[in-house]
Order: sequence, then C-alpha cells, then structure tokens
Amino acid sequence: MEQATHDDGGPAPASSAPKPEVLSALTVIPAVGRSTEPAPAMLVLPGGAYARQADHEAEPVAEWLASLGIHAFVLRYRVAPHRHPAPLEDGKQALLWIRNGGHGLAVDPACVGVLGFSAGGHLAASLSVGVPTGDEELDVADAVPDLSVLCYPVISFVDSVHQGSVDNLAGPGAGVEFLEALSAERSVGRRTPPAFLWHTADDEAVPVSHSLAYAGALSRAGIPAELHVFPQGVHGIGLAEGTPGAEQWTALCADWLSRMWSLSPRRG
Repeated sequence: MEQATHDDGGPAPASSAPKPEVLSALTVIPAVGRSTEPAPAMLVLPGGAYARQADHEAEPVAEWLASLGIHAFVLRYRVAPHRHPAPLEDGKQALLWIRNGGHGLAVDPACVGVLGFSAGGHLAASLSVGVPTGDEELDVADAVPDLSVLCYPVISFVDSVHQGSVDNLAGPGAGVEFLEALSAERSVGRRTPPAFLWHTADDEAVPVSHSLAYAGALSRAGIPAELHVFPQGVHGIGLAEGTPGAEQWTALCADWLSRMWSLSPRRG
C-alpha cells in the first residue's frame, strides 16, 4: 500500500470525520508538555478477545504515553456481536480523524502510531498491513499507522489460534480463506510500518508464536522490528508493573519510540 503525503493545511477530507458512535468511543489524553508544538500521537486499542474492552489496557496506558510527550487516543471499538469489518472500520476512522486534526490538538500527521494488546494487537496489526474494509473512503494510505506497538498480540487466525477472538470477529465456522485474510502475518509487505512487539514465553492464552510470526514476516520484508520475549508473565498483564522481566517493556518501548520519533529520552 502506498503511503500518501500528509497535508497539515486546508480542509480535512470527508473521510476524516468519524461516525458519531466512533467519536463517542474515543478518550483523548493530551501529551504532557506539548501544548503548542506538534507531537506524535498514538491510537490505543485495548484487548478483550473482540468480546469486551480491558480497562487496564486503556486509559492507564494512554496516561503513560502522554507522559512521554505523545497524544494518546483510546478507542473502544465495536466488538461481538459485531463482526469483521466493524472493529477495523472504527480503527481506520479514528486514525483518519487523529491524523487530520479534528480533535484540535497539535498532532504531527506524519507521526501517528497504533498500540494494541491481545485482540487489540490483532486490530493494530490489521491496520498496519492494510486489511481492507471494502469502504473506499476508509481503505486509504492515511488510515495506515506510521508504526505499531503490539503487546502479546493475536496475529494469526489459522495457526495456534485464540479461538475466542476468531469466533467473535469472524464468526463460528468461518472458512479458511477468510481466516487467512484476517491473519496479519500473511499480509505483511514492504509498505508495512515498523513494529515493536513484546510477549511472554509462557503465555498460555495467546502463544508467543504469534509475535514471532509477525516479527519474522517483517524481517523477511525488510521492515524494522524490535521483539522482546520475556520468560514469565500471564496473558493480559498490561503495563506489567510488578512482573519481573516483562515490567521492562515500557522503558524499552519508550527508547524505541524515542529513536523512531526523536522524542525526549524519557522512561516509562
């Protein structure tokens, strides 16, 4: 997918205005100390197996990002009984709105990323590889993030699957071809943005093979990727405070974002 040139001036395109229900599902937490200077922005996607939203993977994560000088936008996207492409439509609308400035914050439109946990990580990866919705106003380059942070993500819908996410997004009995199309590792290309991934080796809900598969696909495509696999930690630990090893992920991610976006070298 070709990346469009981002234009910070002039009226925003019609597709940048999200539907009212998407707008009402967004929580905005402005960057600390970046009131007038354009700052990067991150769309935060909590996990929950496409059945619910995990609160500890939402606003607390956005507040951490804001402390790094990043505008954070938490999206509570549609989940079951809604099926694909409903969550993807919500994510693309949110990215377009963030990039085109409808919120009134000083966002650098060339520095808009996405951060997702578990099923939210699947949605973040789907946005990154350009999985289509079938809506030409949404399936555009500006709806692809400039980088992604994937936290114990669901990636594949055909290998070592998280059955709850599969059933909730694709529906029970979905065909193999459809499931392959929703497997992000199979759609990575040279236009896919860089990614930071972390997982725990003993995650029994979503095996570490998901992160390994996506990182491997990025590597084969020549896309920069940073992957951290920590020995211990149950699935769904969010910021991982108090979890030996995994609690380092915020500092490691802050360093990576600093390198990617030339942020001040703050720590999470």
